[in-house]
Amino acid sequence: MTSESRVHLSVIIPAYNEECRLPETLQHVIRYLSAQPYRSEVLVVDDGSADGTARIASSIDGGAVAVRLCTHPDGGNHGKGAAVRLGMLKAAGAYRLFMDADNSTTIEQVEKFWPAFDEGLDVVIGSRKAPGAQVAVHQPWYKELAGRAGNLFIRLLAAPGISDTQAGFKAFTAGSAEDLFARQTIERWGYDFEILAIARARGYRVREIPIRWINSPDSKVRTGSYIQVLGEVWRVHRNLRAGRYN
Repeated sequence: MTSESRVHLSVIIPAYNEECRLPETLQHVIRYLSAQPYRSEVLVVDDGSADGTARIASSIDGGAVAVRLCTHPDGGNHGKGAAVRLGMLKAAGAYRLFMDADNSTTIEQVEKFWPAFDEGLDVVIGSRKAPGAQVAVHQPWYKELAGRAGNLFIRLLAAPGISDTQAGFKAFTAGSAEDLFARQTIERWGYDFEILAIARARGYRVREIPIRWINSPDSKVRTGSYIQVLGEVWRVHRNLRAGRYN
């Protein structure tokens, strides 16, 4: 990669009450990006936090890496999907990556994505199921069981052929991001597979890349969220059948 005048990579970090985990993650991301030959930016999207998340994000000095705080116009909590959408549509990068505030997949993993983009791919997603993936710390067994059941349902009705739709490490070209996220309708947990379903419906090229992932013991995904996701899968399936994403 060569140095360029425009932003090459935008990193979007959705955050809700992340004052404890966000500082370390931001410093890690900034250190990595500062060492790269391309121009980059970080957008922290505060999803209506009640703690010091916004204060931390706005006070971080990224040096050559611009760090921006984004908030919803009403300041409320809309869900992770809404936060990712806001960041993607406000970003300036030629490529736009979102990752989790808990740093479960670290920013270095994006290096695996560049060869796919160089081939002309539009959407490159991190996968914990693709050959070569590493899950260093697993979720509790009941969450893994619920996740496997949900993933089967997702592949059947919304995103066939994709082994892991839910890992929080996905990158898009600027053009695909602006098109896909403008069409997104789900604002909470099901946004991942909806975006991939829209991408498929609109003819974008998608590829899974194996990543290294560590489950955070402070994960905000609750068991009840898996039930909510099932309803959202059915909603995406109906939208696909009705051609609403076209």
